Amino acid sequence: MTVSAKIVHVHVKPGSRKGPLVEADPAGTGVFTVYLQQRAVEGAANDALVRLLAKHFGVPRSAVGILRGHHSRIKQVRVERS
Repeated sequence: MTVSAKIVHVHVKPGSRKGPLVEADPAGTGVFTVYLQQRAVEGAANDALVRLLAKHFGVPRSAVGILRGHHSRIKQVRVERS
């Protein structure tokens, strides 16, 4: 079984009434905008981001990991697909 990984750039908007929602960038740059209802307190927004991206890409939560930007709204996320 071959595992492939994809690096995704994400702009997170925590505390949004619009969320949970994943939008692809209309400009075609490959950056996803993710609206989350959770606030960025004690890692709640990061946990919600991992859950939402796992559901969006159809992979288990363990296949999604934040590489960069743990304390930032701009994040680099790795998604592994088998």
